[in-house]
Amino acid sequence: MELFLPLLQSFETALTGWNLLYCLLGVTIGMLVGVLPGLGPTTGTALLLPITFSMDPIPAIIMLAGIYYGSLYGGTITSVLINTPGEAASVTTCFDGYPMAKQGRAGTALGVAGIGPQK
Repeated sequence: MELFLPLLQSFETALTGWNLLYCLLGVTIGMLVGVLPGLGPTTGTALLLPITFSMDPIPAIIMLAGIYYGSLYGGTITSVLINTPGEAASVTTCFDGYPMAKQGRAGTALGVAGIGPQK
């Protein structure tokens, strides 16, 4: 059991209320960045890095991870709804997602893109 103690402690730290709030904030900001064409997850994370300079290290890294993954999903939103990929990894989502949106199944396409593996 001592082998899993560091893992359990890290989950305890990551699942505190403030850290989850920072993650939610990061995902929201990341989705807004990801919707903008040309700004991918790496660029968005690099542009928003100064936000975390005055924060403690653990919430800052959690927020940056939220920004990264939120911008990955934000790129799929534009590729499904308007057939314009927000980043290079979302190009293949245009092939199936946009025709599904034209058939009135955009919610299904966005849900599958959110559940499916990213990069």
